[in-house]
Amino acid sequence: MQENQNKMIILLNKVPQVTIFFWIIKILCTTVGETFADFINFNIGLGLTLTTITMGVAFFIALFFQLKANKYVPAIYWVTVVLISVFGTLVTDNLTDNISIPLEVSTTVFSVLLGLTFLFWYLSEKTLSIHSIFTKKREVFYWLTILFTFALGTAVGDLYSEQLGFGYLNTGIGVVIIIALVFLAYKFLKLDGVLAFWIAYILTRPLGASLGDYLSQPKVNGGLGLGTTVTSVIFLIAILAIIVFLAVSKIDTNAKSDKAGTNQSNANKKHVLTQTIVVLVIFLVVGIGGYNWRSNYIASQGAAEQASLGGELNDFVNNENDMLNAINKNDFATAKKGADNLEHQWDTQEPKLRKMDSTTWTKIDGTIDVVLAAVRSSNPDVNKCKTALNNSLSTINAANK
Repeated sequence: MQENQNKMIILLNKVPQVTIFFWIIKILCTTVGETFADFINFNIGLGLTLTTITMGVAFFIALFFQLKANKYVPAIYWVTVVLISVFGTLVTDNLTDNISIPLEVSTTVFSVLLGLTFLFWYLSEKTLSIHSIFTKKREVFYWLTILFTFALGTAVGDLYSEQLGFGYLNTGIGVVIIIALVFLAYKFLKLDGVLAFWIAYILTRPLGASLGDYLSQPKVNGGLGLGTTVTSVIFLIAILAIIVFLAVSKIDTNAKSDKAGTNQSNANKKHVLTQTIVVLVIFLVVGIGGYNWRSNYIASQGAAEQASLGGELNDFVNNENDMLNAINKNDFATAKKGADNLEHQWDTQEPKLRKMDSTTWTKIDGTIDVVLAAVRSSNPDVNKCKTALNNSLSTINAANK
């Protein structure tokens, strides 16, 4: 009896089947990961570091229950995905904003870490298929991979949408096009299913982030102006509804072992290896080529004519002074509108200013984040707002000389 129970534990897959609901809820989770992190950071005012610690603890608690479960449980699994999406996003944000590590470095590091995880996973288990997550070792490899995909997706998304100035909407459209091409390659060019899955999984991170920012950002920033609170609530309700549906219908439950992935012929393995190399080369050529082209374009717009930000920050000084005047009058409605304008101006000018002086830009960016968090807090504190604005103005004025 005990032997049969142990055998059943091994055979029950710990992740869902890949259905249309898998991709819908994955994108929803990714979107919530973006907006909910901003909600806690800015609206509640915990700050980036404390938000990261809080969500990290929540994620590891959820992961504990996920690892402890003997089968795929929709509620536990998808709560873990939501939390790992938030935590993975915050890891990259901390590296960028708190430690001042360039996005190019973060992208490279997480790409290498993800590649090494895939390599060790395959060498150990001879498959990367998510339909074969039957053991604790495979599940640990799986969640480590998921963490790196979210961190990498955040770095790549921020690099192209913000630093290179493509914008969230254009970045999202570009990601949709790439995913569509991957699907067509899988459907008609016999691209390996496991390879196609992981490419799409990585790309849904910047897609979900673009969707979240487009919905939550103010209209002045090119968004729909729903705000992080409303966007998070809408998507959390949608996630909850799908989880309940999946739990009742069990249409994404797979209790059968997937042996195909572990018994590939040598010819097929070589074919998949060739496809993987070709895909990597294409992404490297397009990614690095696009990065160099956009960087050169930004430089041609005048960003390379001077090596400092002196004289380029007058609009930000005026904006923050107006916000400070509004705070002194306890006019938080005007101050919050000023915060929207400040964020929009700063994001718009990021490619040019960051190209001029990346170190100083990162320093100013950190002070502006503090200003936005203080002013947008659900219960803004006058003294905190004044302190944040005065510190930011001091930093900006010093760089503007």
